[in-house]
Amino acid sequence: MIILGTNSVKAAGGYDVANSLRFNSGSSDHLKWTSSPSGNRQKFTFSIWFKRAKLGVTQVLASASYSSGDEGYLYISSGDTLEWDSTNSGDGDMFSSIKLRDTSAWYHLVWSVDTTQSTAGNRMKFYLNGTQMTAWSTETQPNLNQNLYWNVGGTYFPYIGRRHNGDYWGGYMAEIVQIDDAQLDATSFGEFDDSGIWKPIDVSDLTFGGNTSYYLDFEDSSALGNDAAGSNNFTVNNLTATDQSTDTCTNNFATLNPLHSIGASSELSQGNLEYDPSGHHRIISTIAPSSGKWYAEVKGIDNPDKFNAGVCYYPIPANGSISSFAFGQGVNGDVGRWSNDFGIKANGDYGHNNSWSSYMASLEGENNNIVGIYMDLDNYKLYFSKNGSLVSSTGKDLTNNGYPYGFISVGEAATFQWNFGNPSFAISSGNTDDNGYGNFEYSPNITGDGAAKKFYSLNSKNLAEYGG
Repeated sequence: MIILGTNSVKAAGGYDVANSLRFNSGSSDHLKWTSSPSGNRQKFTFSIWFKRAKLGVTQVLASASYSSGDEGYLYISSGDTLEWDSTNSGDGDMFSSIKLRDTSAWYHLVWSVDTTQSTAGNRMKFYLNGTQMTAWSTETQPNLNQNLYWNVGGTYFPYIGRRHNGDYWGGYMAEIVQIDDAQLDATSFGEFDDSGIWKPIDVSDLTFGGNTSYYLDFEDSSALGNDAAGSNNFTVNNLTATDQSTDTCTNNFATLNPLHSIGASSELSQGNLEYDPSGHHRIISTIAPSSGKWYAEVKGIDNPDKFNAGVCYYPIPANGSISSFAFGQGVNGDVGRWSNDFGIKANGDYGHNNSWSSYMASLEGENNNIVGIYMDLDNYKLYFSKNGSLVSSTGKDLTNNGYPYGFISVGEAATFQWNFGNPSFAISSGNTDDNGYGNFEYSPNITGDGAAKKFYSLNSKNLAEYGG
């Protein structure tokens, strides 16, 4: 398999994170502290797991703001680097030179503060995936005994996923912890497994002292801002139960990959599960296995006459350049792109390499159809369903050339909602795969080419067992 992000494979016997929260920057999703208690402004620790969806724009992880606009905030810059900034003189400025551009990965950040430390370099520490960060384009540590714009109380507005004037987060967050009165390092929140992958640990045994400690685990879909360690709850803004996600730092699900797309501009939203291209455009899933059986659903919610979806194999060129192989004809058949597409288009035709034949009932003129795609890489077969009904029990042949395959959307002014087992839209029935993972509208199991076949949601736990 390829394009499997950091912190992707669960260590045997490791701690499991059940849920994350999916933020959509376009709808101003965020959390705001219900109350504003005062805490230790000199000594505290903030820990968060996050998975990015948007690149090249400023997006805030957490902030502390006054109504006047004075603030301190922790964010990813438009240059895709981690930064701490504050309008409070003496709070310091920490601008990393490390680029965080992997939208398929979960990252872990620990921000550890103690301004009473006599050594300036010990006053503010950052740990990324278990390792202390040392590469800074700007490193201005806080003044000795500085009271930061954090844990202030009163008119102070603590936010998760925004600052006072916007810069909303787009992507996923999990296991958000703040510890008042203590400067902790990364080992309080995670550990390296035997293969060197940084993994979360159970934080319930930490001391949640002081007034401003909290633990957001997002396990209660009816109270997503619930503090699992106390009563410092957050108010939910523009987030609903459908934003509770099972895409976590211990089970990483596929999404659509903004780094592997070609054609006209596209708008990705809802944690890179909703795809709305402005013109003819292609985009592929973040995870591409080379073996196993995988299922995904794609829902066309507007302009169904432009619906196109299927799978695509990844021939990785020697020079590593995507553009060097992105030619040929794609499943749409009207603009040359990939010759390695296999899929259906809106009129119901099936095609590969611009060779088309009648296959299924037309999708034209019908919104909200759900097309199921069953990718069998053990037998190199491909099956489709429409609203739960298998189109044909005889699979279409895929090319067996040793390359991994990913799911692909080809769109033109149409909106697609993808479900790799972690949907951004409401599911009315609810079906898991045989491992108990995923949430699908229809069953991922079929009888194909005379054999009962079980397909699985495309996530890191299933890949560790069935993929290659």
